[in-house]
Amino acid sequence: MSDHQQIQCSFCNRNKQDTEILIAGANAHICNSCIEQAFQIVEQDSKSTIPKSFDSNSFNLLKPLEIKSHLDDYVIGQDYAKKIISVAVYNHYKRISQFNAEEDEIEIEKSNIIMVGKTGTGKTLLAKSIAKLLNVPFCIADATVLTEAGYVGEDVESILSRLLQAADYDVEKAKIGIVFIDEIDKIARKKDNPSITRDVSGEGVQQAMLKLLEGTVVNVPPQGGRKHPDQKMIALDTRNILFISGGAFDGIESHIASRLNTRSIGFKSNIENQLNKENLLQHVAPQDLKSFGLIPELIGRMPVVSHLNPLDKNALKLILTQPKNALTKQYIKLFEIDGIQLTFDKKAIDLIVDKALEYELGARGLRSICESVMLDAMYELPSQKNKQELIISGSYVKNKLNEVELNKLKVA
Repeated sequence: MSDHQQIQCSFCNRNKQDTEILIAGANAHICNSCIEQAFQIVEQDSKSTIPKSFDSNSFNLLKPLEIKSHLDDYVIGQDYAKKIISVAVYNHYKRISQFNAEEDEIEIEKSNIIMVGKTGTGKTLLAKSIAKLLNVPFCIADATVLTEAGYVGEDVESILSRLLQAADYDVEKAKIGIVFIDEIDKIARKKDNPSITRDVSGEGVQQAMLKLLEGTVVNVPPQGGRKHPDQKMIALDTRNILFISGGAFDGIESHIASRLNTRSIGFKSNIENQLNKENLLQHVAPQDLKSFGLIPELIGRMPVVSHLNPLDKNALKLILTQPKNALTKQYIKLFEIDGIQLTFDKKAIDLIVDKALEYELGARGLRSICESVMLDAMYELPSQKNKQELIISGSYVKNKLNEVELNKLKVA
């Protein structure tokens, strides 16, 4: 066999006559198809590793007023919380554009936010509404499933796994993302517990979150958690990730009241007279969060404390009818698919709102009442071919609510 026939590609072992070009090296040869494949691999790898230059013009840089007007389409009221989120998001965009300005010595630091508000006041809805607007990766994480490393549950790093998924595993995009941590009050330190066991879902989680919030390089499991122990970790820098957290903090009013009520005897001061006892949450301060069970280090890393007002009758009425995805509009759309025109009487709206105020579940109470009222209509009308219109009147709502209460009494 001649030397000419023995020459082959050192990578794919093809003979010289089977290739178009065979390039010789010091001790090896490579063919044209292997070169093409190697080029594609290098090109793909460089795309994921070379930092992208973020151009502020590539972002849809909305001003705080424009961001708030977008939120107004989906969330009724809560102007103070909307202002805080609008400013935080706008400043986050500006920080991203400043991130590449190498000649600038002043580095703008992030201001993480913590929102306090009763259930059903719109914390999660604010987060979901802002996600529709943003050009940066955004994810909503749930704090209730988090535990300290090594225990049953999810590690704190799983928050960043969700952000990576939202960024299509583009590390550079994920570095400038926004994370909303819901139900953060559920990881509060437990009260003086006689048990000798560790507080692995409370204070332990708070301690694990400290470096995450402040900014450090975290090894993130791309597929999340401990189910894939052999997976390759992704290093993610959290310095430019904005964290917004929210929680109901049920019972924090007592801590606010005890802090404000400094005088136990004597006449009431002017300050005490000015206090709104119905809405003590508007006076929430970092020391109240500390009394509730958040550790000082965590509160310090979330410098902006905001509150959401409890919903009154007018707010609930607007929530039921005004937003783009209002509950009444959803039911109208449902019946429209069946060719039935649905309308709600003004008196019917008032009765539904009054009942929701009794439940004290905020906007979430509206849906449970509407489901009770609309159940029979949604069950019977699709089968009635000649029915083309349904008017929900005050008497209709009253009858349906009375039926529901009567059935509950029978069960009891």
